[in-house]
Amino acid sequence: MTKRKLKTNTKQTFSDVELKPTRQKEVKQPEDNNMFTLAVIALVVAVCVVPLTADMSHIHPHKHAALKMDEALLTVNNELTAEVQVSWMSERCYQCLYQQLGVVPAELGPGQPRSADFVVSTQHEITLQINSTFANVELCKVPFHFGEHGNYSLWVKNLNDSSVYNCSVVPDADPVNSYIPILVAFLIFTGLALVFAIGRRIFALDSVKDLVLRIGGSMETERLINSELGSPRVAAPVTDNILPPPPSPNRRLRSLDTFRGISLVIMVFVNYGGGRYWFFRHDSWNGLTVADLVFPWFVFIMGTSIALSINSLLRAGWTRRSLLRKAVWRSIQLFMIGVFIINPNYCQGTLSWDNLRIPGVLQRLAWSYLVVACLDLLVARAHLDILPMDAWWSPGLDILLYWPAWLCVLLLEIIWLCLTFLLPVPDCPTGYLGPGGIGDMGLYANCTGGAAGFIDRWLLGEKHIYQTPSSRVIYVTHMPYDPEGVLGSINSILMAFLGLQAGKIILHNRDLHTSIMSRFLIWGLLLGVISAVLTKCSTDQGFIPVNKNLWSLSYVTTLACFAFVLLVLVYYTVDVKRWWSGAPFYYPGMNSILVYVGHEVFEDYFPFCWRMANSQSHTEHLIQNLVATSCWVFISYLLYRKKIFWKI
Repeated sequence: MTKRKLKTNTKQTFSDVELKPTRQKEVKQPEDNNMFTLAVIALVVAVCVVPLTADMSHIHPHKHAALKMDEALLTVNNELTAEVQVSWMSERCYQCLYQQLGVVPAELGPGQPRSADFVVSTQHEITLQINSTFANVELCKVPFHFGEHGNYSLWVKNLNDSSVYNCSVVPDADPVNSYIPILVAFLIFTGLALVFAIGRRIFALDSVKDLVLRIGGSMETERLINSELGSPRVAAPVTDNILPPPPSPNRRLRSLDTFRGISLVIMVFVNYGGGRYWFFRHDSWNGLTVADLVFPWFVFIMGTSIALSINSLLRAGWTRRSLLRKAVWRSIQLFMIGVFIINPNYCQGTLSWDNLRIPGVLQRLAWSYLVVACLDLLVARAHLDILPMDAWWSPGLDILLYWPAWLCVLLLEIIWLCLTFLLPVPDCPTGYLGPGGIGDMGLYANCTGGAAGFIDRWLLGEKHIYQTPSSRVIYVTHMPYDPEGVLGSINSILMAFLGLQAGKIILHNRDLHTSIMSRFLIWGLLLGVISAVLTKCSTDQGFIPVNKNLWSLSYVTTLACFAFVLLVLVYYTVDVKRWWSGAPFYYPGMNSILVYVGHEVFEDYFPFCWRMANSQSHTEHLIQNLVATSCWVFISYLLYRKKIFWKI
């Protein structure tokens, strides 16, 4: 509840697509058997979660019939002698104009208020502004976080002093708890993981092993007795005990495939919808959600794999020219798959050259892979074991040996900074990093993305970039903008190169686990400090805010910091202590391209998608998205067992 005195307010208001008036009325009162585990996951989630929250209308029969997901009903009651205008602004909208919600007529007489119903968003806290339409003055402001499918009343009253107004929100019907489905799903998955871990420990006990062997032996004996031919036996050659064991192949770090698999599984889940929860969607502009984490991590681990792969192939005798041809061909394949197979413009009908989207996720992976692979081929050493390790500068070999590549990356970053902050953009301030639309008080409505958006529109054309960016959700932007555009690709190269540095650390400190993890943590700390300086530890107030749409420098340093720390945890638990096999994330990590392309191509096919009984239910969306993601993990497990790996 707030009390405000009369004051002049000349702010302009805009309407929003999500918040709309509905009706007016009069009122007088207020590892190793993961196949089975993964199959159980989808079944248990579907069986256990649906009965809990599938039909919320039975729990709250008073909710408005027109309410959809993430919406609530607000009744504004006007007890003033003049009509009032109701506007709103999301707390996630930085320096935004208020958007008009509607107008409520003046009261009919003493004790006879007039009212109007409005549908409001429940994803974030919003601030309601009540203005007098007669004098265009602000009467009061009310910040409030509405609950999904709740009914609320806002009362606008005039206190004894005619210049003081009172605005208060009271609940009429309790909202539903839309987070129960994801909590239940989390508990189910956690429980299954614990059961699987405990089961492995139990079956590792000698007594249990002996019992299993005895049971298995008795069953085999009974089978042989009942068999007419028995079991054929082949005598082992005498030389088996004297021949040396075959040479073991190069040990593959399971932690890298596990890290890649974690990123990929989360990416698939959020691409399928993430249960339609806001934190599983990309942030509208500045800031981070879960959906904003995974793509940079995938780029990071791709850089790590480049370092290890090129070193291994050089040691095997491959020439740099042949590796360059291989890198170019792989990049072309990735780019073509991204443009012609999983292009999002297919949802608009048959693909047309007139509106073909050129940038994209695989296109950016292709570009980053090509540049970083070329840089590594320029400086990579095949034999690192002959390098001196007793000099004072030897701890910095993983950087000093590759200074030409570092110089190229720094030059690219200088180009990004100059274009971002110095390139003149017509009708926009130089160095603008905002979303446009209603942001910055609506002064730069058509300047979405600043230089990044201008370069894409000038170089690629407005029809060949993404048409529905996430900035439309809160900032109501109308300009097309591509989050995988040209300028941001420079910083994706930086992200992949930082991953390449992680690979160099592993190569220069082979089997020295403490050295590897300590260097990872040092890099994480350094990048974290850079991020803190660039952002001033805030979402919107820093020099360069964290922004996925722009792939800003602070976004790269922040996500690379997280990547180094997470890689330490995965490396320690999977490759050092062997506490975790990496399952089930290890399997999609081994077949990442197949899983990514497959989940995009078959997105609308059963069992990854089906017709829902209630499309406005978080529960049904969550079940569908979890089942679809689990199916791809299960498919990758089957392919792993069959030793089928799709490589480009």
